[in-house]
Amino acid sequence: MEIITSEAKSASYDTTLLRRIVKITVFTAAFVVLPCFFFYNSAFSFQFLPISAKGKEAYGEEAYGEEEAYGEEACKLDKILKNAAMGDKTVILTTVNEAWAANNSLLDLFLESFRIGNNTERLLNHLVIIALDQKAYARCTTLHPHCYALKTKEMDFSKEAFFMSHDYLEMMWRRIDFLRSVLKMRYNFIFTDADIMWFRDPFQRFYSNADFQIACDRFKGNSFDVKNSPNGGFTYVKSNHRTIKFYKFWYSSRVTYPGNHDQDVLNKIKHDPFITKIGLKMRFLDTAYFGGFCERSKDLNLVCTMHANCCVGLRNKIHDLGIMLDDWRKFKSLTANTNSSSSSWTVPQKCRYVTIFINNIFSSFVFMVSKYKETTYLNFFS
Repeated sequence: MEIITSEAKSASYDTTLLRRIVKITVFTAAFVVLPCFFFYNSAFSFQFLPISAKGKEAYGEEAYGEEEAYGEEACKLDKILKNAAMGDKTVILTTVNEAWAANNSLLDLFLESFRIGNNTERLLNHLVIIALDQKAYARCTTLHPHCYALKTKEMDFSKEAFFMSHDYLEMMWRRIDFLRSVLKMRYNFIFTDADIMWFRDPFQRFYSNADFQIACDRFKGNSFDVKNSPNGGFTYVKSNHRTIKFYKFWYSSRVTYPGNHDQDVLNKIKHDPFITKIGLKMRFLDTAYFGGFCERSKDLNLVCTMHANCCVGLRNKIHDLGIMLDDWRKFKSLTANTNSSSSSWTVPQKCRYVTIFINNIFSSFVFMVSKYKETTYLNFFS
């Protein structure tokens, strides 16, 4: 008969107690500590759209970064995008603030171009207007069925953001981050600035095998040529792993090139080996179809969109875009019974003088810098 000593009983009791403590610790970690940890991470790390487990299940785990979650704001955005999407989950997106959405401002001209364009009015059903402030959102809801209020903490995007100002740069990079989120939600998109007039359905002019297509300020004749001068105001992007990685790389590159806007950074990274590594298929759109004030579409029988690029100042844009719409109306009336290419644009007008003025200043600056370098060089060797 085995005799159990008091020391053995005590050891057995200690072992049992230890096991219970371990179980309680594991239970606490699983149901209390870990949820608090994830809540802390989601609350104090930067996330554009918080995402829940339900959202990951719905959209696919691989579509999202590990640090992001699908939450209330993303559900709201997804509902709006779903209502506006085409059969292949393609949406048309534009952004406006209070200044651009005000009565008789750019938003009115933008929507009017769809109404008077050839076979473009139906595309309004697929347009989502992203409002950057509350007044822009309120105006949008009186004009259009698909509006989304993009919230940005501690930033006021309501006023006119002058080119390269702090607010301008913040607005441009906010846009890139937002578009990345749309791609993660598995939506293809056309992004269009609101100072772009739509005159024809652009889908027939897109390249079927490209991931990322972008309009140009200057087009060199080859859609593959990275020496083209891209303009981020008009892009057609298909949602896949390549474009999601590309937009993440684009957005993160703002740190590498501080003080630059998204378009300048794109001009720098379009040569980067990373683009080849991820296999991104990039194409540049011909200004014959996607033109602007920098390089006009000369044939009104071909033009799809026209951009008030190379133009500074909201009033100048509104003035010249109004004339552009009148040019288009005249062209349509002339070609009602015959296909004529005799009509041409009478713009830019105010934008032209602004562009010439800016170019002259820039040329003078370059000349002064070159003379300074030349003088410094000669003094050094004298």
